[in-house]
Amino acid sequence: MPVTRIAYSAPGRCGIVGNPSDMYGGAVISCSTRERATVTVEDSDVMEIVIGGETRVCRKPEDFRQDGGMFDAVFAAIEYFELEDARIRITASSEIPVRAGLSGSTAVMTALVAALLEWMSRNMPGPEDRKRRYDAVLRNRYLLAETVRHIELYFLKIICGYQDAYMCTFGSFRFMDFHDKQHYLALDREPLGTVEDLADDIPDLPFVLVHTGIQRVSGTVHKPVRDRWMEGDPAVTTGVLRLGHIARMAKKALLLGDWELLGEAMTENHEIVRSFGSSSEVNEQIIRTALEAGAVAAKLAGAGKGGTIIALHPEPQQLAEAFSEFTSSRVLYPAPGPGLRREQ
Repeated sequence: MPVTRIAYSAPGRCGIVGNPSDMYGGAVISCSTRERATVTVEDSDVMEIVIGGETRVCRKPEDFRQDGGMFDAVFAAIEYFELEDARIRITASSEIPVRAGLSGSTAVMTALVAALLEWMSRNMPGPEDRKRRYDAVLRNRYLLAETVRHIELYFLKIICGYQDAYMCTFGSFRFMDFHDKQHYLALDREPLGTVEDLADDIPDLPFVLVHTGIQRVSGTVHKPVRDRWMEGDPAVTTGVLRLGHIARMAKKALLLGDWELLGEAMTENHEIVRSFGSSSEVNEQIIRTALEAGAVAAKLAGAGKGGTIIALHPEPQQLAEAFSEFTSSRVLYPAPGPGLRREQ
């Protein structure tokens, strides 16, 4: 019997050390957020998409045309899976701040891809081997993460790395190495990333996230840096190599509980990214406030130019009080939690 309602959720993520070297064959340490995005796919008489209380009914090819709005991610996934003629209702909601450098859009895409894969495997007519392929991707977190990233890069046209898709899929507190993944390859030629779960070894996370309140699209921040890397700019090529090394050494600091050494890694990470031009005055202001309030270190949690800052502080709740004057900011606390999850 066809499944009439399928729901999945996925967490956001915050980059602790190493970002954005995941775009250049580097390594990152990242943690999931408590906040999640949820996508539901259910049978309908028409193709209907509901996001943030706004509804789109799509009947013609031009109805699926991307326009830079909040429906673009859904349109990209529909194009990839060739589901323009499907009669389904897709509903997306999220607790993750929008365009905040916490992978909110990737969390939606991850939950959406999983829900569509399950819907297709159970409801789409066609050969059984195709349905088995859908199931294989859905059940293999590596393949699912790679598919999500592929859709974002080639169908949503977002310049991106691998951290977001892997973290939204795997969740928890992870060290991830993306060696040999610096060049954009076809999906079937991509090597898989290396993923390690550190959550059990680091029970207490002394981190605070401060969202600046400024929204921006991460791809627009990454693209100029990626272009410079492609052109062989030594400041970028050596910088991203150093970022990967910093993440590998920060893993040791984390496992030893050496917060001073981890703080040094986070500080150097931010200095390198700032030299790329990815920071902004509001980022620097929040970092200064965090350091003046006793933070060991603070840096960009995502692409930059606004978004979110992650700060290392022995008393996270105490640090949060320092941002009460920033009326547009929002304080969050990262926590290792489940990655992609099917909801009832």
